[in-house]
Amino acid sequence: MSTLERTKCRLRAHPMALDATLATGVLVTMMASSFVDPHGHNGATWGTHTPNVLSLTLMVLSAAALVFRRRAPRTILATTGAFSAVELVASDPRAPVVMSAVVALYTVASATDRPTTWRVGLLTMTVLTACAMLVGPMPWYAQENLAIFAWTGMAAAAGDAVRSRRAFVHAIRERADRAERTRDEEARRRVAEERLRIARDLHDVVAHHIALVNVQAGVAAHVMDKRPDQAKEALAHVREASRSALNELRATVGLLRQSGDPEAPTEPAPGLARLDELADTFRNAGLPVEVARADHGTTLPAAVDLAAYRVIQEALTNVQKHAGPEAKAEISVVRVGPNVEVTVLDNGPGQDDGPEEGGGHGLLGMRERVTALGGTCTTGPRYGGGFRVHAILPVKNRTAPALGDSA
Repeated sequence: MSTLERTKCRLRAHPMALDATLATGVLVTMMASSFVDPHGHNGATWGTHTPNVLSLTLMVLSAAALVFRRRAPRTILATTGAFSAVELVASDPRAPVVMSAVVALYTVASATDRPTTWRVGLLTMTVLTACAMLVGPMPWYAQENLAIFAWTGMAAAAGDAVRSRRAFVHAIRERADRAERTRDEEARRRVAEERLRIARDLHDVVAHHIALVNVQAGVAAHVMDKRPDQAKEALAHVREASRSALNELRATVGLLRQSGDPEAPTEPAPGLARLDELADTFRNAGLPVEVARADHGTTLPAAVDLAAYRVIQEALTNVQKHAGPEAKAEISVVRVGPNVEVTVLDNGPGQDDGPEEGGGHGLLGMRERVTALGGTCTTGPRYGGGFRVHAILPVKNRTAPALGDSA
């Protein structure tokens, strides 16, 4: 930081000292100007005039008043204006006491609004110019009288310009700060949405595959001694389910890698094209699943396709976990106008109590995923027993990319 910048910082930190310095400079200037005769034979002549006691007193008082110009700008303007009017009317030769009124008028204009500046500026110019022209010792057309009008007008204009500039800079800084806060809030919102999306994917993957592993492991433990061939088949399903779980976990967690990471996943996210494969995994776990589709030829956006797959996956996982050993599941995927409707039904009595007992987040994750895409998801018990999951998803995804799921 340079010496000039450090001086400015000190003066800004002590405005009274700055005003005292300004008042001293104004007093010195008025004192020096009071000894000059602007109408000498060879132009302005130094030492021709000598200020009287009244002029000296008015100069000192008006300069002292400027020390408090920031605290009460209008009062100081009225005070210095009164001193200037007395000087213009009573003194001959005149002393430039009006200089203090010019500084005070500039302060008022820079500290107030434009209408106030217009009113106060016109009043000051009118009063001081009228005193100088109509009551003063000089003729009304004297150059000094016209100079009073010009200097007060320039002071008001300069103060208004400084105020406008200050307000403009403040508005720019405020907009920059607001934009910075908005960017930070947007970044935090996107991070929260991404965390929620990844949490939903992890829940769907882990809940689905762990449920299958649990069922198959139970089957293997039950028939290990009497039917080892069936136990081997169940263990093979366990191995396949665990491998699928690891692959999907690797793909989901891989989304967190940097874009330039060569190990970032390139496999597409699962969708309805793998619905039969999903149903087979549950059939192998002992859950009868029937699939009916009437959406052939429909191309879904990646986010909608993944959401439909995850809804079916979570619904079947809940059937496997809660519906009981005798339950059956039915899946239907139907194109209805601009939407695709996904329905999962089961007839298990274990579902009547609701699959979300114990604090699970499966149904909540379904609703959040579908709602984020502009669709609706309803869940609840069926009349006569069982459970129903029904999701309506728009074929055209209306959400922002940050809200969708992609691989």
